[in-house]
Amino acid sequence: MQQHSQATGAVKRGIPGQLRRRSAQALWGMLGSGVLLAGCAESVQNAPASRPMSMPQGVAMASSAVVYGQAPRPVPQEARAAVVAARSAMQSRQWDALPGYAAQAQGDHELGSYPMYWYLRQMLNDPAQPVPTQQIYTFLQQNKNPYLENRLKSDWILASAKQGDFDTIRRIGSVASRTSEVDCAILQARFLGNGQVSAAQALAVFKPGDACWSMLQQLTAAKVVTYEHLEPLLRDAVEYDSKASARRYAALAFSPAGLSSYDAIMANPMGWLAGQSGSADGELQELRALAFSRLARQDRDGGSVYLEQQGGALLSERNRQWAWTQFGLIAALNLEARADGWYRKAGQGFRLSDYNHAWRTRMALRQPTIDWKWVEQTIRMMGAEQQKEPVWVYWYARARAAQGDMGGATSAWQSILYDHGFYGQLATEALGRKISVPPQPAEPTAAEINKAMTHEGLQRAIALFRLGWRPEAVGEWGFAIRGMNDRELMAAAEWALREQVYDRTINTSMLTKNDFNFRQRYLAPFEGRVSQQARAVGVDPAWVYGLIRQESRFVTVARSSVGAAGLMQVMPGTAQLVARKLGLSYSAASAHDFDTNTLLGTSYLKMTLDDLDGSQVLATAGYNAGPNRARRWRDSLTQPLEGAIFAETIPFTETRLYVKHVISNATWYAASFTGQSQSIVDRLGKVMP
Repeated sequence: MQQHSQATGAVKRGIPGQLRRRSAQALWGMLGSGVLLAGCAESVQNAPASRPMSMPQGVAMASSAVVYGQAPRPVPQEARAAVVAARSAMQSRQWDALPGYAAQAQGDHELGSYPMYWYLRQMLNDPAQPVPTQQIYTFLQQNKNPYLENRLKSDWILASAKQGDFDTIRRIGSVASRTSEVDCAILQARFLGNGQVSAAQALAVFKPGDACWSMLQQLTAAKVVTYEHLEPLLRDAVEYDSKASARRYAALAFSPAGLSSYDAIMANPMGWLAGQSGSADGELQELRALAFSRLARQDRDGGSVYLEQQGGALLSERNRQWAWTQFGLIAALNLEARADGWYRKAGQGFRLSDYNHAWRTRMALRQPTIDWKWVEQTIRMMGAEQQKEPVWVYWYARARAAQGDMGGATSAWQSILYDHGFYGQLATEALGRKISVPPQPAEPTAAEINKAMTHEGLQRAIALFRLGWRPEAVGEWGFAIRGMNDRELMAAAEWALREQVYDRTINTSMLTKNDFNFRQRYLAPFEGRVSQQARAVGVDPAWVYGLIRQESRFVTVARSSVGAAGLMQVMPGTAQLVARKLGLSYSAASAHDFDTNTLLGTSYLKMTLDDLDGSQVLATAGYNAGPNRARRWRDSLTQPLEGAIFAETIPFTETRLYVKHVISNATWYAASFTGQSQSIVDRLGKVMP
């Protein structure tokens, strides 16, 4: 099933009785004096401005909250109930009720800051509301939650950027954990303040988004970012078919006349190219190159002929080379063997995106007879950082070994043994070793776990998990574990395991650098019930566990953006289909039921496996992208293909990564369950046409 975005399963608790009402003026007066009493019904922006609170020159002060403090201690029931009621009010958009709940929640030392944060966040996100500067500053003075301090400052920065208030952004300063949008707003504020921002700094943080587009436009207008900086961004966006982003880059890069030509190219590249003749440079030359890129998507057959005939006359040598890679890429994504020939025709010595570099190598690997020297050359054409990725180190080593350089191959394979994933496992076997669970480090001690339980950020996260508020809980947890060493991470993961928060156990343990606790990383919860169900339908339990680990991280309430539900992320339509075949009644209400979800998921996996020749690689791809797509990818073959190459050349990025993760997971689970060494090569097998 498709990757999920976990949804909250809010626990309904009692709502306190009628809150006493006070005016916003009175409430914020008490806040300003350090005293928070009862709530208010009025919106705080109605408070008179007769005594405005002074805006500090810098509010990016470090939080005074203690990281490690007391062991978990009881929270007053009334205060926690106010927090629960506040979240219900927030979800139903009853914003004016939140300050009142905030007053009653102050006794909740774990979550008491949330109601006022939700209120202030809403005010910042509402363009019709003025930025509540005084109230924010009061909250930052009194709040004891560094995660919410960081979030509110980030929200404040973005709201100020939307209003063009860059003076405030400079006074806020930096924040501890930033998004690209916040980084862009901070850089734009710095540029408007002292001009000390380079194109390299801007492009290092840029990602499409409102604040980043605003920064890029500002720096382009000031000629800090030039056409030379915009060209690769524009080309990559056109290549990747990111139409909205490409159009915005084009608007920054081209003159009005050039932009009009760009729009014509996107609609009808061949029609526009037909009107071109003779040599060209500058803007017109770039437009011609983009036209051939677009033509590759619309008409590979006719377009490649036209490029062969007219490319020399219409394009510079560099752009002609790049144009051939555009035809190569689209052919590669359709698994056409001719892609390799088009890539070879392009040659080398010009800039190419990492994405296209990767597909050039993949198509070299997918040829009926692999030219390993060409595989090596395509990898050497990549940038230095891309060449270091385990995937390309592994295939580079394979290329060296195929050409007789076993010393170079061995050295390369040994360099990625630190990677316990797909390519680290393949490298292990390439070195003549079997895959076994590595020696376990010393388990977290009682003292280490008890120390983790005094971490105030982790306490807040666990409290949120217990309420079922996963979005808030995951944010708190991630903020809390920043900077932890291996022992601290394993202790935190162990507390999460005790709380049955399995996804945080895995993800936290995966962050360790030197100690690798596979009991945590590849945990197998639910006391064998998954294995029992897998055996009942006739599929490998290790494979099922590997799939669940990738699908849901064992979060039973997981639900994806497209509706896939439960441990095995079963889509509603798939669930109904499988239920009918099994003669079961099914309703959406049972989607997260453990037994129902695992029965339907394992049964569907078995059906997919049987339908795809018993290949775990094909069936895993089919489970994620649909059996028909997996079948089409198999049918593109003209001869048997090594399973690792098939997995690496799956054209859907999500499915390609998914298959590699699931097969790697399954290999580790099999080693753990059986106590015997394993072979990922055998598990991958060969994919038959």
